[in-house]
Amino acid sequence: MKNSYQTVSTVDELEQLQGTPGRLAANKVIHHLDEHSKTFLRHSPFAVISTSSADGSCDSSPRGDGPGFVHILDAKNLVLPERMGNKRMDSMRNLIENPKIGLLFMIPGLDETLRINGSAQIIKDPSLMQKMEEKGHVPNVGILITVDECYIHCAKALKRSHLWHPEQWPDVSRVSNPAKMMASHAKLDDLDEAKVQEALNESYTQRLY
Repeated sequence: MKNSYQTVSTVDELEQLQGTPGRLAANKVIHHLDEHSKTFLRHSPFAVISTSSADGSCDSSPRGDGPGFVHILDAKNLVLPERMGNKRMDSMRNLIENPKIGLLFMIPGLDETLRINGSAQIIKDPSLMQKMEEKGHVPNVGILITVDECYIHCAKALKRSHLWHPEQWPDVSRVSNPAKMMASHAKLDDLDEAKVQEALNESYTQRLY
C-alpha cells in the first residue's frame, strides 16, 4: 500500500541528512572474536538474534540464560544453545533458507552492547550439545555462528531509554496483560485469557529448559 510520506531512497540523500561516521565508528569493526569480545560474551545473559527468510521476511527473537550461555568454540565460531520454546522455530526456519544472522548481546547495567554479524547453521552434534547442558537438560540443536563482523555499539540508545534504571521505568499497569493480548490475537474459542495465562504459567515453571 502506497503512502504519502516523503521517503529517502538513496545513500547520498541519507548521508546528506544524517552525516557520515567518524574515524572511530568507521574503524571499530573486527572480523573475529578477540579476548575483549569473548569476555563480554562470557558475562552476557541475553541476546537478540535477527534473521530473514529466502524472500526477505525478517524476524527478531530473544535468547537468554545464565551469563556465558553462549559456547565459544574459537575466534571465529560460537554456538547458541536452542532451549525449550513454543516450537514455532521462526529463527531456525529462516536460517535453513538464508544463513545470514545478526546478534545483539547485552549485559545488565552496561549501556554498550556487542554486535555480531555472520552466517549460521543448525547443528546437532551430541558431544557439543552435551557441553551446553543446563538444569539436567541437553539441547537437541544449537545455532553455530561464524563471525564476519564484531563490534561494540555505543550506549546512546540504552541511555535514552534508561533501560537499567528501575526508578525511570514506565508504569506497566496500563499495558494489557500478555495473556489477554495472546488470547485476543489467536482468537481460539477454547482459549480465553485465563486459560492462556494458565498455559503460560505451566510453561514458565515446568518447561523452562
